[in-house]
Order: sequence, then C-alpha cells, then structure tokens
Amino acid sequence: MKPRGLHQRFAASRVRTHWIVLGAVLLALGVALLVQGYTHHLASISNDSVPSTASAEHVPPEVHDGGPVIDASEAEVRTAGPPEQTIALTFDDGPDPTWTPRILDVLERHDVHATFFVVGTAVIDHPDLVRRMVDEGHELGVHTLTHADLGSAPPWQRELELQGSQQAIVGITGSKTALMRPPYSSENDAVTDGAWSAIRAGAEDGYLTVLTTLDSEDWRQPGVETIEQNLTPTGTEGQIVLMHDGGGDRSETVESLDRMLARYADQGYRVTTVGDALGVESTAPATAVERVAGAAFAWGIRLSDLVVTLIGWALVISGIVMVVRAVLVVGVARRHHRSTRRGRHAPGAPPRNIVGEPVSVIVPAHNEAAGIEAAVRSIAASTHPVEIIVVDDGSTDDTAALAEGLGLPGVTVIRQENGGKPAALNTGLSAAAHDLIVMVDGDTVFEPGTVHALVQAFADPRVGAVSGNTKVANRDGVLGSWQHIEYVVGFNLDRRLFDIAECMPTVPGAIGGFRREALERVGGVSGDTLAEDTDLTMALCRDGWRVVYRDDARAWTEAPASLGALWRQRYRWCYGTLQAMWKHRGAVVQGGAAGKLGRRGLGYLLVLQVLLPLFAPVVDLFAVFGLIFLDPLRIAAVWLAFLAVQLIMAVYAFRLDRESLRPLWTLPLQQVVYRQLMYLVVIQSVFTAFAGVHLRWHRMERYGSLRVPDEDRALARAS
Repeated sequence: MKPRGLHQRFAASRVRTHWIVLGAVLLALGVALLVQGYTHHLASISNDSVPSTASAEHVPPEVHDGGPVIDASEAEVRTAGPPEQTIALTFDDGPDPTWTPRILDVLERHDVHATFFVVGTAVIDHPDLVRRMVDEGHELGVHTLTHADLGSAPPWQRELELQGSQQAIVGITGSKTALMRPPYSSENDAVTDGAWSAIRAGAEDGYLTVLTTLDSEDWRQPGVETIEQNLTPTGTEGQIVLMHDGGGDRSETVESLDRMLARYADQGYRVTTVGDALGVESTAPATAVERVAGAAFAWGIRLSDLVVTLIGWALVISGIVMVVRAVLVVGVARRHHRSTRRGRHAPGAPPRNIVGEPVSVIVPAHNEAAGIEAAVRSIAASTHPVEIIVVDDGSTDDTAALAEGLGLPGVTVIRQENGGKPAALNTGLSAAAHDLIVMVDGDTVFEPGTVHALVQAFADPRVGAVSGNTKVANRDGVLGSWQHIEYVVGFNLDRRLFDIAECMPTVPGAIGGFRREALERVGGVSGDTLAEDTDLTMALCRDGWRVVYRDDARAWTEAPASLGALWRQRYRWCYGTLQAMWKHRGAVVQGGAAGKLGRRGLGYLLVLQVLLPLFAPVVDLFAVFGLIFLDPLRIAAVWLAFLAVQLIMAVYAFRLDRESLRPLWTLPLQQVVYRQLMYLVVIQSVFTAFAGVHLRWHRMERYGSLRVPDEDRALARAS
C-alpha cells in the first residue's frame, strides 16, 4: 500500500505542475506578442519631418555651428565633415524590398558606395538585401530598431532601440557599426534638447552621430526636379547628402539619384561613404559572443512574428468555426423543432404511437438528504405509470430513511455499501421490473408529464436511449443565470444537433430514458470513467442504437451555488468526458452508427469542447495585445460581433425552450468571467489525463432548493 500511496502523491504533484506549464506557455506567448507589438506597431516609418518648436537651449554651440558628424563621447564635443569636393551619400529608413534593390542597381552602375542607416526590424525582415549592401562595399549605420523618436524616448527605450538595431546588424552581417543617425534628424541647426540627449546617449555606447548638410526631402515626394535642387551644392565644400530608400514610394528618389550621380561626376565631386569621406573605420568584426547574441536576437524577433502569425490564423479559423457552429446549431435546432412538432425526429422515421407501458425510475443516491424527498415526490406525481427504485449508495445521512418515510406507493429503497454511481445504477437495473428504464439524479425533480414525454421516443424501435431537457432550478443570482444560459444554449442546442446528426454523445444523468435490452447488450453502466452517462451513451451508439432528444421532457436540477462547487463538478464532467472519448476512440474508424458517433460526435467534442477551450487563454492574451498595440476600436468591434452571435443563439434557444429572456443581461459578463473558468477546467482536465491520475467519483454539494413542480404550472408550460 505504501508504494501505491507514494505513486499517487507523486502523480498529484505532477498534475499541480500544469499551472506552472500553463503560466510558462502564456508568459512565452506574452513575450512573443510584446516583442511583435513593440517592433511592428509602436513606431512606423513615415513622415520624416523634424520638430521645429522644441527647445534647443541646452545644445552646445559647437554642435549647432559645427560639422555634421558629432563625437560627444568626451566633455569637449568634436565635430567634423567631409573634405572639399566630397559627397558622403547616405540613405535612411531601409532596407525596403522594392526600392533598395533599385537604388543599389543605380549605385552599381555609377560605381559609387553609400552609407545606409538601416532600421533594425527591416534588417531582420530583409537580410539578403543587407548582405548585398555589405558585399557590394556599402556601409551600414544604426537608425534604431523601430524608427522611434529618440529625442522623446525614455532612457530604457533609447538603449533598446540602439542596441536592438546593432544586434540585428551583427546577427545578419557578423560586423558592428560605429555610425548612428537618430530618426527625424536633419542638419546641425535643427538639433533640439531631446535630440542632443539622444546623441549623448549614443556616444556613451560608442556611436558617432551623422547628421546631414543637404536634405533631399524626398520623403515629401516633391518631384524629381525639386529633389535635384535640394541636392545641388552651392560651392565646393564637402557635403553629407540625405536620401531615403524606405518608408514609402521612392520612385522619385531612384530617378533623381541617377541624375545627381551623373551631375556630381561631371562637377568633379567624389561620392563615397561617411567613413571613407572622414577617413575613419566605422565597421569592425563582431566577437563570437556578439555574433551569437545578434543571431539569437534576430531569430527571436522572427520567431515572435511567426508565433503571432500562427495565432492570427488560428484566431481566424476559430472564429470561422464559432460562426459555422452558431449557424449550424441554430439551423438544425429549427429543423429539430419542426420535426418534433410533426411527431418525428428525422425524415423517414415511422409514425409514433403513444407509449403507455410502465417505467422503472432508478434514483442513485449518496447523501442526498437535502433533496431526495422532493425528487421522489415529483417522480411519484408523474402522469405516467412508474415504479421508483431509490438506491442508497452508502449514504452517511438520512437519505434512505427520508425516502422510506414518504410512504409513497411503488417506491422501493435499496441500501448498499458505497460503490459509486455506476454500481448504484446497476443495482437498480437488476431490481427494475419494467423494460423501459429512466435514470435520474437524486438532486433532480420532474414535472408531472416528464416521464410520459421522455418515453414517447421509444415508439421508434431503433431508439435505445433518450435525453431529456435539464433545467437549472436555482437560477437566481449571476452564477445561477450563467449556468442557466449554458444549459439552455450550450447543452440543449447541441443535443438538438446531435439528435439530427445521429451522434448523441451524452444522455445526462439528471434525466435519461433507456431500453433494458439496450442496457443489457452493452453490459449495463460501466464504472470505467467519471462520466458514466457519457460512457454509456457512446456504448449504445456504437452498438447501433439511436439516441434522441426530447425537449418537452423537463427535469429540474440544482446547479452549483459557488465557484468552488462549480469547478469540482465541471472538472469531473470534463475529465470523465475525456476518458469516455479515449475509451471509444475506435468509433472514428468504424462504420454505421458507431462511425457517426466517432466522426461527428467525437470530432465535435474534440474541436468545440477540448481544442477551442485550450486555445481560449491565447485568445484572451491576444485581445490584450490588440488593445495595447492594435486598434482598440477594431478589437472592441470584433468582441461585440462575437457577443452578438452569442446573443442571437441565446435568444433563439431561450425562445425554443419558452424561457424568459431576462437572464441574458448577464451574457456579456459570462464571456469575461465564466468562460475563463470553464477553459481552466478543460486545461486542468487535459493535464490530469496526461498525468494519468485517477479521480474518484464524488457528489455535488446539495442546497435543498428543489421543490416539487406545481402541476397546473407544469401542464400550462407543456401545452
């Protein structure tokens, strides 16, 4: 016994690690979303204008009056510029897959080298272009990671922008650069206090800041002639020319560049890189550690982009699945409603005769003292002839005594040692006198016409089991309303779909009718899983029996009144359903009724009740990502559209069940609270299943809120 106990404790500890695993996965996804959001949505390459109203009182005079290349690494600021008749040609905002190759072609034709101040994210997106620049002898400089305005950025962002761009360059080329140009910079006299602060920060990291003396302003797309005028020197003084190879349509840049290079050559100007013009070595080989770090940085951003792309596609697919499911269940529910009103469930079914033969009702009970009296009284008040068998499964309260004390005719109480619900049901089945069996939980009450409505499905000899319509009795309060909505919309709409598709996976324990012959053919109720009702239903389907749904056979059950109780109930349901799905997985490759269950029913459960809930935390994480980095209005619109689909389904389902629409006011809250609880249940159930931990069958907490339905009110609802 001791080794077994140790094994169980170890297994339980493995299950508890699933929250650590989930947290780690969500953290990794959160980091990927954060990286992708920062690198692609916080900044963009567009208007390159320089702020003109910002203060410049702290900028040293030698900067405003000095050369365009600034070394601010020491207390005494040094500046320099190209020698006479020398043009240092520079390009910003690339590489761009459309315009950078054309500009490189022009430079190659003129046998000219230039300096490209590249954006880190663009470097990672287009590594082949960066390698071509280096292979053809061009020079690279840092232009930040995301084209952020360094002048207004906090220190941590400046560091990230500069080092991120440098690591991207190192990761692609294996070399690092000492040149930096802040975005939105221009000539020396345009340097503001913010820009000067960014220049000083760059100098601390070893960068020379390169400004400009001739700004083409090609980002404005003013026309080729205007660009040429902007790039025409007024004397022989050396110049640093600013053009752009990214950030928009650069067709005017390409054309004006071709013309100006020819003109510079005619005028005797030497066109070269910044480093060559100033006689400095701006590029140095990176160390092995730097190359590894750079490559890891580049691949990390690529991986984050891939993750977000995959999540995006998964969201689209899941959205399509949800919409298709909504359309499908509403359409099929309408067909089911019409067919039941005509007295049949499917085209070609034989006419229904009224079933009047007596029924054996089995009530498994374990510590059901709070509700057993109401349950037995309600069944005894049935308009259909019934015998009632209460199987007390080792209760430690007065369950059996209360049932016996009612003194109702046709009620038999059987006591047995605690063996679990399946054992109690099989005990009741062996004692039942009739061929039609109804199984009902001890926390459930029937309307007077429930049993009669339920067994009418057995007029069709193909039907081996029938599911009733379970209603939440204690629906007061928000939690009760949420469960009421789930029962009406989630469970009952799905059961109509399963009925028409002939793949019903579950006849609920709260109310289910069975043929004795069908039960005996599958060996009775199995205790292999915690969801004995699902296991039994799947076994009947695989045995070739039809399982149908009767929405007019209503049963009222107590729902959990606390989040803890709800968690325990749904955990058992979900885990048991997973067990049953695994047990009956062979139905997927079978034919006939078994194949319908396997390919339709199990497929539906796998997608809608396992995979989508497992993906739900990612959906919520992406919603937060969208609110921060994308358009909040668009995210809100998508959420409202999703809510509208849910609301349409709910209104239709409530109308089918003739329920008041009042509880639907809680539906929006259900999407942001209740849904999260349900998908956490699924996650824990899946991890429990993989850990191989066996959970015991347990009962739900009872509250004594059940009452025998008023007969006149019940008959009025049924009419």
